[in-house]
Amino acid sequence: MDEANDKPDNQPEGGPNIVATRRRVLMLGAVTASAIVSVRPALAQSAASVMNCEIPVPGPHGAGMNIDSYGKLVPRDTPGSFAATGQKFTGEQVKAALRGRSLPGTSYDQSQAYVNYIRRLQGGQSGFTCFASLQMSR
Repeated sequence: MDEANDKPDNQPEGGPNIVATRRRVLMLGAVTASAIVSVRPALAQSAASVMNCEIPVPGPHGAGMNIDSYGKLVPRDTPGSFAATGQKFTGEQVKAALRGRSLPGTSYDQSQAYVNYIRRLQGGQSGFTCFASLQMSR
């Protein structure tokens, strides 16, 4: 025993408490590592589901209307507007269109109008959750 500190000579600095603390840290590390391993597949699965979600152009709220170049719903007879067929685009197609590609089956100008419509989606409108998820996955 070391009389100056009242502890055995072979005891590490901090005594038995430090050994218990090291064990806790190691156990927490093991728990954290397993949590990370189980979260990664979930993130991959959610990323895949974001790419497969669908956005109708327009949603049910815009049935019978056209879409102008700014993405606004307008009456069918509005000059320069595009027919809104209710076609559904996947998250992957929309993501590509946001990067400059055209949506499938559309002309460049029509695609731009549709993308502008998608950008204007608000909570409660069909396709909004899918579009919001695309924004978060960037």
